Amino acid sequence: MLDAALIQQCADPSLKPAIVEQFVTAAGANDPLAVTVKSGGRLILVPKATTQDEAMAIVRQYVGQAVVRVGLTQFPAGVGVKDAADLKPDLVDPCENLRKGTAMFAKVLRIVAKWYGNPKNDDVFPQIFDDAVYAWKTGEFEGVSVFQAEDPGKSVTIDNVLPAHQDKATVDLPPTDTDAESIEKGESVGSAEMRIDLSRIGGK
Repeated sequence: MLDAALIQQCADPSLKPAIVEQFVTAAGANDPLAVTVKSGGRLILVPKATTQDEAMAIVRQYVGQAVVRVGLTQFPAGVGVKDAADLKPDLVDPCENLRKGTAMFAKVLRIVAKWYGNPKNDDVFPQIFDDAVYAWKTGEFEGVSVFQAEDPGKSVTIDNVLPAHQDKATVDLPPTDTDAESIEKGESVGSAEMRIDLSRIGGK
């Protein structure tokens, strides 16, 4: 579980602390030095880093050749970077990683919320959140590369789907439907079915 002070100090302010916790639990890692490398959908075993220098050496070795995720939020290393030499050690700094990761995830949430027509019904939020986590893990949503995509901006806010008066207790409850579980496992079929169902009420 993330330290509350770390969330308050470092996380993107547009995301409520409960959402930050849910995001890191669903898509992140407990170890700020965690580096995950995948190529062609397959996990590549890499040495466990014990220092920031070791973690960054692994990141630089694979960026540009494979999908590299790093740190607490499993931030996509290399996004917006043309040369591995430009990668900064703050990727594995807990606070900076949380700052970068939550800011990027907030953008992904806005992209997904916009696709759903920015519904104001907070009952839809678990669905939007699950789709955003799936998009974070795969890098895509409805054929859009979410990390490179334009931010819909402040016209789409998280409060469209999560009212400011919503209390933490209700936000923390994870969705229990089976389709949400299939998204967690990365099964795109379940994801597609859910989008079809919800497109009837949210609209594209």
